Amino acid sequence: MIRIAIPSHLASYTDGAREVEAAGKNLAEVLHDLDRRYPGLRFRMIDEQDRLRPHIKLFVGSEMALRLDQQVTAGELVTITAALSGG
Repeated sequence: MIRIAIPSHLASYTDGAREVEAAGKNLAEVLHDLDRRYPGLRFRMIDEQDRLRPHIKLFVGSEMALRLDQQVTAGELVTITAALSGG
């Protein structure tokens, strides 16, 4: 399983959990598994063209992921970050 760190503004999709687990060999599979477990979460991160939304960044360990086909291995930590804006 892959560990996923959830930012506070998305924790409502995970029943308040700030760290969850998901399965997959790459980030795309992990995000699909997250959406299966926590419906609606993927849509907040991925647009209709299957691209990361501009305000979302994913990190595998301490390295920013540039592609959704990036491989992940069991036990790794994927951190979801998001820019917040407002006025």
